This record gives sequence, C-alpha cells and structure tokens, in this order.
Amino acid sequence: MTKGFYNLTSAMLTQGRRLDVISNNMANIATPGYKADQFIATTFQEEMWKRVGNKNKEEYTELGQQSFITAPANLSIDYSQGMFEETGQALDFAIDGDGFFAVQTPDGRALTRNGSFSLDLEGYLYLPGQGRVLGVNGSPIQLVTDKIHADGAGALYSENGTFLGRIGVFTVDNPQDTLERNDYGLFTGSNGTAQTVTIHQGMLERSNADIIKQLVEMISAERAYQSAAEVIKIYDQVLSHATTDVGRLS
Repeated sequence: MTKGFYNLTSAMLTQGRRLDVISNNMANIATPGYKADQFIATTFQEEMWKRVGNKNKEEYTELGQQSFITAPANLSIDYSQGMFEETGQALDFAIDGDGFFAVQTPDGRALTRNGSFSLDLEGYLYLPGQGRVLGVNGSPIQLVTDKIHADGAGALYSENGTFLGRIGVFTVDNPQDTLERNDYGLFTGSNGTAQTVTIHQGMLERSNADIIKQLVEMISAERAYQSAAEVIKIYDQVLSHATTDVGRLS
C-alpha cells in the first residue's frame, strides 16, 4: 500500500511544476514577442511486475510493467509566431516569419522577438532594460531621432530620405536545441545568421501564449494536484487505522 505514496507525491510535485510554467506563461501574456513554455512530464523507470507462488519462487507469471513515479521530462519553447498588433509607433517592429532581433548585452549578443524599441540617451535604437539593437553588420544603430520610416526589409530612413541603418534579423537552425531563455527573457546560445525577411513598422508581435488554453490547463493541473493531496490523506488515515487496530487486536 505504501507504494501509493510514491505515485501521489510525485504527482503533486509534477503538477506543482506544471502550475509554475502556466503561471509564467500567463504573466507574460502582454509581453511582445513572448514564446510560451511547454511542460512535458514522463514516467520514471518502469519496472516489471511478476506473480510468484507461495512456496516455489522460481516459477513466475509476468503481469506487465508499471512506473511508480511521474517526473518533469523537459521544458520546451513554442516558437510559433504570434498575432500582429498595430501600434502606430515608429519604433515598434514585428518580424513576419522566422528570425530574431539581436540586442547588445553585457554578456554579448542575445536574441529576441520583442520589437518594442526606443531610443537611449545617445540616440541609439535599444530594447528598454535589455540593450542596444544591432544591425545586419552586428553594430548598434544610431538614429538620433524617432522621426523615421522603414521599408519591408528593415532599412531605416530619416524624414529627408537619408539611410540610417538596417535592423538585423538573425535566423537560428533548430532553435529548440540551440537556444535557451535567460532570466531576462532573451534567447542565448547561438548568434544566428543575418537574413532578409519582412519587417512591419508600427506593429508588434503579441505573445503566442493562448490565455484560454492556459486557463484550462491551470484548472486541470490544480484539480489533479488537489486530488492527489486528498488521496494521500486517505492513505495516511488507512495506514494509521491499520497500525492501531492490528496493535490492539494482537
């Protein structure tokens, strides 16, 4: 009977981790370009069950396999594109298709789909709180003014038509295997290769986390967690009664 505690405890731990992932996704619903995490659980070390005789232990009948524990397997990221939202802001950009913007950070270069840019005190295009946006040549882009317009390839021009630079978009092969999200929501692990893709000015890519789906998964995970907790209480009561009754009857 005590084996049930392993199943139930591991279920609670797994559902707790699932709730953490869902909470993070829901907290970033309004973050431009956010890519939702996907939680994947698995069973841990399946074992073969066998029936043996009361006296002859050498002969047995195989009953099948069973795993006592569920555990988090891995955390994958959904890189599918989110919906576009028109903002009308000159320094907002959205990538149509694969690829990432690159920003200069203290640790090097990092990638992001968040195109909600601004200008720093020196007039460089930057992602607030993260770093300066890099052009196709890997250098920061200095605009000085936000009175600009851009073409579909990300080339930036002043009001009088002067070319100011071109926003870099970098593609990564197998981002699921080569990229990791850091504590600031940026992707690291590969610098990517500069590509020419369609960029929309005055628009932002919304988070691809589906609020309805996240709510449904949250309710399901909470119910599974609560159910496991209630059954553990029952297990504990049954074992307590068994211990006290056997002790009293003997």
